[in-house]
Amino acid sequence: MAVFRSNQHIYAQVIDDVAGRTVVAASTLDSELRSGETASKCDAATAVGALVARRALDKGITQVVFDRAGYRYHGRVASLAAGAREAGLQF
Repeated sequence: MAVFRSNQHIYAQVIDDVAGRTVVAASTLDSELRSGETASKCDAATAVGALVARRALDKGITQVVFDRAGYRYHGRVASLAAGAREAGLQF
């Protein structure tokens, strides 16, 4: 699972390294998350983590490697990981 963080949004994708393609993705720009505005960026990151985990579990993916792309494991990146773990994805 690769993470990209901008100033306003956060994106997560589960990538199949062997095939070189994205299997599932989620971000704060998804319509499922845009309808219910969250109080903070960390809350939004937690919701993105839960959404990407649900989509991955629907595709039969239960375990991933977490690639934080050089971002510190702090704040929104940690919240995204916590949301994915709570939804059932294993790192």
